[in-house]
Amino acid sequence: MMTNLSQPSANSPSMSKGLLLLMSSAVSATAANLYYNQPLLPQIGQELNLGSEALGAIPAATQFGYAAALLLISPLGDNMSRKRLIAILSLFLIAASVLAFSAQNLLMLLGAVFVIGLSANITQQLIPFAASMSSPEQKGQIIGTMMTGLTVGILLSRTLSGMVGENFGWRAVFAMSATIALVFGLLLYKYLPNNTPSGKMPYLKLVGSMFSLAKKHANLRYSALTGALWFAAFNALWATLALHVSEAPFNYNAQQAGLFGIIALAGVSGAKLSGVYVSKFGSRNMISAALLLIATGFTVSAIWGDSLAGLIVGIILIDFGVFSAQVSNQVRVFSIDPAAQSRINGIYMLGYYLGGAFGSLLGVRVFGQFGWLGVAIFSITLVGLSLWANMQKAQTSHSRVFIV
Repeated sequence: MMTNLSQPSANSPSMSKGLLLLMSSAVSATAANLYYNQPLLPQIGQELNLGSEALGAIPAATQFGYAAALLLISPLGDNMSRKRLIAILSLFLIAASVLAFSAQNLLMLLGAVFVIGLSANITQQLIPFAASMSSPEQKGQIIGTMMTGLTVGILLSRTLSGMVGENFGWRAVFAMSATIALVFGLLLYKYLPNNTPSGKMPYLKLVGSMFSLAKKHANLRYSALTGALWFAAFNALWATLALHVSEAPFNYNAQQAGLFGIIALAGVSGAKLSGVYVSKFGSRNMISAALLLIATGFTVSAIWGDSLAGLIVGIILIDFGVFSAQVSNQVRVFSIDPAAQSRINGIYMLGYYLGGAFGSLLGVRVFGQFGWLGVAIFSITLVGLSLWANMQKAQTSHSRVFIV
């Protein structure tokens, strides 16, 4: 079956079903690296004797690495072969995972997870690569499949990490990561077609043009700020959830804490519904409704945070709202300048993951000082600011735009 991966299917001149499956699976496996460490924080803290502030730096460093790659590595896809770039990033991901596996102190671990985040830019190379190989008729289906892989990787990463960490220790998770990166790196290098970049803009000028686009489009700045704030709240929740449920009255282990990732799969349905209704109700209205849903979820988590039912209901509402808002916000972003969608996406996602990094870092610190209730109040405040940003000069978009 794998021998025909590079052959086009009847429905697409350049993309076979096997190749699409490989690429979407690779996106899922790579995106998972951004969140593997979150359920492991109690175990890491115990072995390396780290306090809550130091632990918060671990998921934050991962997000900072991914954000740096969005600015510095993503544009390279327009200047060099994406197949070659993905192969290089795969080697860095393997090496960084091995370094994390052998880390003996916080500094080594922070360096390793930063490079893991940097290397996870593989996802931002594969998605536009798939789009470039699709016909106009199949583009929506292909991109939708890639985004589904991304979402599943994000949501199930914590469950897998918690399960492996509880049974084999936190270091085993990074050994698993290195192995998976090796397998997908070899498969992608063998089956991805060679591409000739169409862009000839020098690298520094290409990166610099992203700042020009951000300065030019106020709608892009407000959209990026809106997403960054709600994603900060989202990451504050997930960076501290394992710490919260490891204490009384729950006393859960890493595997049990990771199972909350399955509950978060409700977010997939939120993304689907948002994609259906955004053209009818407009991006701004859909985002506002989603943010109110997220705030409700955090309120439930604050009031009933010491009960399993309260946490489950809160997480479902938060994840449903976050992924619904993300689809609607990207529709708005991609309506800004169709001629510069790749760079505009890089700007938006840069703000998004910077917000996530700060949310992880500050969320764990807030938890250390004020507990779970403090995290919930902190997150509600961020969502309120996100709602304000969403209303600033945001124009409702009724365009049908692919989410990439």
